[in-house]
Amino acid sequence: MVVINQNRSFPIGNVLFTFALASEAAEVFSEYNHLICGIGKVNATYNLLKAIQDKKPSLIVNLGSAGSNYYKKGEVVCCTKFVQRDMDVRGLGYEQYETPLSGLPLVLEYGLQMEGLPETICGTGDNFEMAHSATIYNVVDMEAYALALVAMKENIPFLCLKYISDGADGNAAEDWTVQVHKAAMAFGEALKLDKKDISVL
Repeated sequence: MVVINQNRSFPIGNVLFTFALASEAAEVFSEYNHLICGIGKVNATYNLLKAIQDKKPSLIVNLGSAGSNYYKKGEVVCCTKFVQRDMDVRGLGYEQYETPLSGLPLVLEYGLQMEGLPETICGTGDNFEMAHSATIYNVVDMEAYALALVAMKENIPFLCLKYISDGADGNAAEDWTVQVHKAAMAFGEALKLDKKDISVL
């Protein structure tokens, strides 16, 4: 059972754990229903849609590494709001992060809050950010916005936990390489996973 809070819990067999990379899942999630969606928004969107058609999960959980100059390396945070940080059509009169003609808000609010974890806003873009400055988001990744949007449109509850692997600064690449393998263990602890409670969708 994946327990989100006092009011929401889901049988583990109905949960789809989604990672960009196999290294983020490691052996901890090998026996659970999981998807390695690939890096970037296009890969994430395409592969999650295919998995939803096949698995029909009742909960999608996105787990992955992220950069932040606000949280400490090694911390696990819960992202409940999402920004498409590389969407910039200000030249045509739109606001930064606004997707033209989509009807979507700048900040997509679609994520469950997990008790005991800091709640934050994730900025998703198709670049590895290494010079993050003050913005409306304080965690950066490359897939979460796309996954959250798909989950919202498919009316499937969505939980997004990120392991802070780097400071989204000049040392980000080196820090990420060192820290990413620790993510799976941290997620397993945060979710209180029990290997005895394994079933297949």
